[in-house]
Amino acid sequence: MSHAAATSATNDVSEAEGVSEFAIGLMAGIGAVGLILTAWIILRLKRGLSDPLVSIARALSRLAQGDNDVVVFDVANRDDEIGSIGRAVEEFRDSVVARRRIEAALAEQNSRLDAALTNLPHGMCMFDAQTRLIVCNTQYGRMYDLPADLMAPGTPLDRILEHRVSVGNAPVDMATYFDVVVASRSRGGVASAKMELTDGRTVKVTYNPRQEGGYVATHEDITESVRAEAEIAHMAGHDALTGLPNRYLLHEKITDALVRSRAGESAAVLCLDLDQFKMVNDTLGHTVGDLLLKAVAERLTGCVRENDTLARLGGDEFVVVQSGVEGPEQPEALARHLIDSLCQPFDLDGHQVVIGTSIGVALGPDDADDAGRLLKHADLALYRAKADGRGTYRFFEAEMDARAQRRRQLELDLRRALVSREFELYYQPLVDAQTQKVIGFEALLRWNNAGRGVVLPSEFIPLAEEIGLIIPLGEWVLRQACAHAAAWPHDIKVAVNLSAVQFKSHALVHHVALALADSGLSPGRLELEITESVLLTDTEATLAALYNMKQLGVRIVMDDFGTGYSSLSYLRSFPFDKIKLDRSFIDGLPDEKGMSAIVRTVADLGANLGMITTAEGVESAEQFRLVREQGYTEVQGYYFGRPRPEGEVLGMLGSKIAFVA
Repeated sequence: MSHAAATSATNDVSEAEGVSEFAIGLMAGIGAVGLILTAWIILRLKRGLSDPLVSIARALSRLAQGDNDVVVFDVANRDDEIGSIGRAVEEFRDSVVARRRIEAALAEQNSRLDAALTNLPHGMCMFDAQTRLIVCNTQYGRMYDLPADLMAPGTPLDRILEHRVSVGNAPVDMATYFDVVVASRSRGGVASAKMELTDGRTVKVTYNPRQEGGYVATHEDITESVRAEAEIAHMAGHDALTGLPNRYLLHEKITDALVRSRAGESAAVLCLDLDQFKMVNDTLGHTVGDLLLKAVAERLTGCVRENDTLARLGGDEFVVVQSGVEGPEQPEALARHLIDSLCQPFDLDGHQVVIGTSIGVALGPDDADDAGRLLKHADLALYRAKADGRGTYRFFEAEMDARAQRRRQLELDLRRALVSREFELYYQPLVDAQTQKVIGFEALLRWNNAGRGVVLPSEFIPLAEEIGLIIPLGEWVLRQACAHAAAWPHDIKVAVNLSAVQFKSHALVHHVALALADSGLSPGRLELEITESVLLTDTEATLAALYNMKQLGVRIVMDDFGTGYSSLSYLRSFPFDKIKLDRSFIDGLPDEKGMSAIVRTVADLGANLGMITTAEGVESAEQFRLVREQGYTEVQGYYFGRPRPEGEVLGMLGSKIAFVA
């Protein structure tokens, strides 16, 4: 090959290699651009499509996991398919969140409802129209010992009741159970009933019908409240100590007995009052007294028939009501039986006690046709029995009621008399047995009533003591007597009688001191006369009052000496200044055998004890001669003058008394 050719060939090769390199370079450039473009496309696809889809997928995943706060890829400015998907997902998220909030609220509400039902103190149940259980609380199951399967929704009521029968807590009256349900449904409102269960409980069941059928019911155990009400009702009608019917229930029993009495039959009421009960209470104490009342109640219960009523009115008063009585023979026989029974000794906590009873009997409807009056008439008959010596019985008589009416009117007049100043003091002279001079006067109370005239103390003083009026009346007597005596000569004394009832007032000593202070009367001129009944009340308190009055300087006198069984013992217990022999001993002079010896013995006793002796009731010259010879210091009686008004006192004073036959 020639050099030129070779050179040409060499150039051709070089050009070819250049073209090839260019082509390679061009292709390389084109490949790089493609890769860059591909990458750019891929990146654009990732940002525009892949990332939003991944964000949406993640949001859905988190939403599924319960995250309500997820944020979906921002698609606010996109109107393509991705934007549509994003908005749909956001709507889905919002609906899911809303549903979840509703479910949470419902769950909270259900939780609260469940807690309320669980902690409800009463049983609650709901049944549908076919009486199948919808729901119940645990207390309902606990009340009736229901197993879990019987508390499940859909359980028929019959199965529940069958179970309750088997375990012993079903309603005693099953018909009532369903009757209340029917009543509730028919009225369309609430209905309640108290159900007694076979296990002894009482349950209040309240039904409330549902509009769609069935009902809601609450079951409340009211056993304790029912028992408490029964106890209160029993206490209201019965005596707490003995358990017997009291006055309130007794009136019902008497009324029932009167209603039940058929033609020719009667209802008998027997009022009993225990004799010597107060002495037992005072000497042995209230504890033994209560034991005695219980024992009396038991003994009386054994004496009466099962259909009779035995009641306690209070204190030591008992009442027996007999129904279906055909004549007075039945209550009379019962009265005798009761008297015989109660006079038998009682053994009380180691103490043997013997008492008795007095009984008043009234028959209805003859004596009265209502409970109050029949009981009152039996009480009037009792009053007569006690007045006739106790330990006996008396039937009501019409005259008893008339006397009671008169006594009631006397009480009303007596209360008015103190206010209207109808009382007046009369004075009877006390005479020195040796000089026959008036040395003092005994103040005697008189009542000048416009309708009754002058009423003697024997007629109204016992009533005044009974109703407590003797305390203000006695205070008035003290003040008046001291005021009158202060105007008499300084050697003339005044005697005032004190009642046993006045000693029950702790102000008695104060009243005596006040009467002396207000009147200016010297204490030594005041004599206070008491009877043995005063010392029978409360010995310690009475003696203390007597000593306190004696310390004031007044003189203490034992009046009506010799009429009580313990007169001599009382002379040892208190240093009396004077003893006044009761007028009953003077009445026997000079004829009654042995009376003169008694009169002389009392005079000697007074002299030996250093006490003044006064003979009361001297009405003749012979009686005066005898008591003066026996050694009596003072005398008093009609022989020396009858009681006179205060205005005539000074006229009875003189060198010697002007005797009257």
